[in-house]
Amino acid sequence: MTTLSPTTASIPASSSARAHDNTARLLVQGNDRPGIVSELSTLLTTQGANIISLDQYSTDPQRGLFFQRTEFYLDGLSAALPDLEAAISQTCERLGLTWTLSVASRRKRVAILASKTDHCLLDLLWRQRRGQIDMDVEMVIDNHPDLASQVREFGVPYFHVPVVDGDKKAVEARHLELLQGNVDLVVLARYMQIISDDFLQQVGVPVINIHHSFLPAFIGAGPYQKAKDRGVKLIGATAHYVTKDLDEGPIIEQDVVRVGHSHTTNELVQRGADVERAVLSRAVAWHCEDRVMRHGNSTVVFA
Repeated sequence: MTTLSPTTASIPASSSARAHDNTARLLVQGNDRPGIVSELSTLLTTQGANIISLDQYSTDPQRGLFFQRTEFYLDGLSAALPDLEAAISQTCERLGLTWTLSVASRRKRVAILASKTDHCLLDLLWRQRRGQIDMDVEMVIDNHPDLASQVREFGVPYFHVPVVDGDKKAVEARHLELLQGNVDLVVLARYMQIISDDFLQQVGVPVINIHHSFLPAFIGAGPYQKAKDRGVKLIGATAHYVTKDLDEGPIIEQDVVRVGHSHTTNELVQRGADVERAVLSRAVAWHCEDRVMRHGNSTVVFA
């Protein structure tokens, strides 16, 4: 297995940095019932935590599904985690809730899979460098060598894994060798290959994809030319989690822009690229901030 260690700079700890180190996010979901918010708030208060933000949603006040994201500060969080997790587990088991707890300072380790198209990939790398997305890009894996020099300017490890003689199983095996144990999220930044169900089962982390929102109207090659020929008035993009059903996974974010008869096909492509990278960056940021809760083939996003 390949192990990658991110390079970190030595930065003096500030009060805001210490606060970040002691901040955590609790996500719970389950059948709705009276008192959930009160019990969870009391639990955190009893443990010495101060709630910073709390978002909740119920699909129905009677026998609905309940979702909640709570961000809180707890001094000495690292030392307190074992007792805190035990208390959360006991309370959530009694309430019939599933839960996850994440420490805000533990940034998500991300791998980006790319092809020749660069706009989504470079946008994510730029936003990481600017601190706009709370993640560490551990590697970029590309089935073409075209973007190697651009990626390396960001100081990110770059791996060229081409498809040789159509052997996609060998490619996925190499991907798994690079990914397993090294990342918390895989992002397909216009990676123009179908992901197999076997890969999804083995990789062990969520996979986010971006595509244009013409599906299923303009499938296949040249969707923007087909859209131009049809005279569309809106173009857009969809970011979603990848499942075994192609392009049908839980949607995280979508957006559209208006176009008109005077726009050329190249202008449609440019506008499409703009909305694609914006939608993908929001979806990745929300995932990295633990704002997305999956339920079946849908999501609740506390953005």
